[in-house]
Amino acid sequence: MISRVFRRYWLLYPAWIVLCAILFLASRHRDDPSRRAGRMLSDDAAIRAVAILQQRDPVRFRGYEAVHVAWATRSEGGVNADRWVVLCDRVPHTALRDAVVVELDGKDGNVLTIRNPER
Repeated sequence: MISRVFRRYWLLYPAWIVLCAILFLASRHRDDPSRRAGRMLSDDAAIRAVAILQQRDPVRFRGYEAVHVAWATRSEGGVNADRWVVLCDRVPHTALRDAVVVELDGKDGNVLTIRNPER
């Protein structure tokens, strides 16, 4: 049989839980400090890229999904804009045979270019 252990600071545990709950509720709907201001999120860029492809050619791009999303600064690739580079491929994946790269402006999500991936 396990004997009861008397804890001198037994109120500390519920107080800690209450404090964490208060801090959690106070921090809801606040901006994430680890995200840079003025930049669309990578998840939003992926959703937008697939939607743009399906809007341009619904038959060809049916079943496509975003495979990878990367941030590229204006000094990379000779384009004069900070942008999201989104690699989209058909499901099941085709090992870049049918893949398409969509480059979106990092701030507003406008299409900069749609191209085939470079190997």
